[in-house]
Amino acid sequence: MSDKIAYARHGDIAVLTVKNPPVNALSQAVRQGLWDGMNKAEADTGVRAVLIVGEGRAFFAGADIKEFGKPPLDPHLPDLIRRIEASPLIVVASMHGVSLGGGLEVALGCHYRIAVPSARVGLPEVHLGLIPGAGGTQRLPRLTGVDAALDVMTTGRPIGAAQAHDLGIIDVIKDGDPAENGLAYAQELLDAGAIRRAVSELPLPAAIDWDATFDATLARSKGQISPAWCVRAIEAAYAGDFEAGMKAERQIFFDLMQTDQRKGMIHAFFSERAVGNLPELKGVAPREVSRIGVIGGGTMGAGIATAALLAGLRVHLLEMSPEAGEVARGRIESNLSGALRRGKISADQHAAILGDALQVVTDYDALAEADLVIEAVFEDMAVKKVVFAELDRVCKPGAVLASNTSYLDINEIAATTSRPGDVLGLHFFSPAHVMKLLEVVVADATAPDVAATGFALGKALGKTSVRAGVCDGFIGNRILSTYRTCADHMILDGASPYQIDAALEAFGFAMGPFAVADLAGLDIGWAVRKRKRTEGLDPRARDAAYADKLCEDGHFGQKTGKGYYDYAAGPKARVPNPDVMPLIEAERAAQGITPRDFDDEEIVRRYMASMVNEAAKVVGEGIARRPLDVDMTLLFGYGFPRYRGGPLKWADIVGLESLLSDIKGYAEADPYFWAPAPLLEKLVAEGRTFDDLNKEG
Repeated sequence: MSDKIAYARHGDIAVLTVKNPPVNALSQAVRQGLWDGMNKAEADTGVRAVLIVGEGRAFFAGADIKEFGKPPLDPHLPDLIRRIEASPLIVVASMHGVSLGGGLEVALGCHYRIAVPSARVGLPEVHLGLIPGAGGTQRLPRLTGVDAALDVMTTGRPIGAAQAHDLGIIDVIKDGDPAENGLAYAQELLDAGAIRRAVSELPLPAAIDWDATFDATLARSKGQISPAWCVRAIEAAYAGDFEAGMKAERQIFFDLMQTDQRKGMIHAFFSERAVGNLPELKGVAPREVSRIGVIGGGTMGAGIATAALLAGLRVHLLEMSPEAGEVARGRIESNLSGALRRGKISADQHAAILGDALQVVTDYDALAEADLVIEAVFEDMAVKKVVFAELDRVCKPGAVLASNTSYLDINEIAATTSRPGDVLGLHFFSPAHVMKLLEVVVADATAPDVAATGFALGKALGKTSVRAGVCDGFIGNRILSTYRTCADHMILDGASPYQIDAALEAFGFAMGPFAVADLAGLDIGWAVRKRKRTEGLDPRARDAAYADKLCEDGHFGQKTGKGYYDYAAGPKARVPNPDVMPLIEAERAAQGITPRDFDDEEIVRRYMASMVNEAAKVVGEGIARRPLDVDMTLLFGYGFPRYRGGPLKWADIVGLESLLSDIKGYAEADPYFWAPAPLLEKLVAEGRTFDDLNKEG
């Protein structure tokens, strides 16, 4: 037997204990060990039941990620589960921790299931662009009904033991040691004369309207196809039997394995785990942070404070007056109330946070003992320099001083202090207690342990943290500025904001760029445009003033009720603002532009080409260390569709040579904006991809 499975006997019960730390992934050795263990139990005279239980943190957390992308090895998981289910012995799964993907499918192949109250189960394969491939689509509906099974499969969300029990997935919930629980339960079953109960032999639940459900699921998934194909896999059993369903499941699984969506989502899966793994920080210990200061209690500052409080940190929030402080406290209380309603914190935790962990202050001296301070004040260099001068005066030696700036030069901010090594950027995204992305901006003088502290804080706050270098807009906003400028150029040349938004939402973005601008506030872009014009635009750059006129009239988007869209009926019922197109048409006339037609394909191609080209410049200049850093920034902060993997993974999939050819074609009309990125030209010349660069690091 494999050394990953321990065999023991307790009376009439054989126990197969999985020993594959840390989470008992279903590696080939584990699968072989379970197969051999079942053979041994059935050959062991007097054994009447088998208990499968995991050591350590989990029952089975799912497939072994080390085997992803490699040829499958015997025994294949579907065959192993059939082997377990077909046993003449009673087979019991005792579950704790997580039972995800193949782990839950193994449990469904057992005849009975017991779990501790803290256990969670789920089928998250859709997050990899796949469907459950070892019988999950066939067995789960027989226990839960079709609708509940589809909810588990199409969302990929794990559910708790209590809900799983209510759905019929788990037979018994019992606190205590999983092995002892499982033995006691197996003995109860034997004493009661229980028979083996194969889920595959249970009757099918009531059918549903398969076509309508497929269409509705596809619409909800915003272009991702794997959730909808869960519907077709379940449906197959209704046209035949369990075997027909299994055959369909395997074929759909195989077909999805060949898709670009699966490539994109696998890339996202591994990149999310690699993005915070930086060689430069290996062995560098972060500074201890238990008390932080936040300067500014607006939407962003309140969100940062909320995130820190939810992570168990003590927060001193600084505002300039008691009245402003009370408004800021109200914002934080509202955020925390939302967390309480969603079950993120308990009532006791909510009371403790508001009673002790949060202090609203009006004097910089109150930040003297803070381990880390984050300023979230107005995006103006002069204002930020005043703030950092005060922090330099009052903060203790070794305190980390962080700016939440979206665009401004961290080197310039750091130079205003006597301790530039303690300064870095921590660029949160609004709402900061919800959005997962954190750009950790490492300035020229930032000490390694300060950078490590930024990543440690991000981890504590549950963020996906990406290292960025210093430039205007860092990674995300620099690239955003470019692809948004591309959209503005298409507007001048004949497209409408509404056609562009619709085309990009069809591509998979959560929102188009003009709807996003309305959500963020048009005044933000207006301030950036005014700053850049003051600094001096390159005479070759195309500029337009129609959006400025919206802002001059007080239309800043959702927060004022009008922007590119009119929100009189609410954000979800937006309609085009009739004032916008006349402004655009006037701008075209003033610039002597004769508008032309754009189709959706050209809109997407130009938009994505501009994004990829600027991203290649960002990587080539070292602002992002790896292409995957760009991909994770766009996925977690800018609504890029996960199933496409990120802009540079998308570029690899569609082909760098053709993209470069298009960019050179666009450059014939506008050589300034469409100057090809040197890195992109180099990769094409060498026949390499962006992913090759990821593998180098």
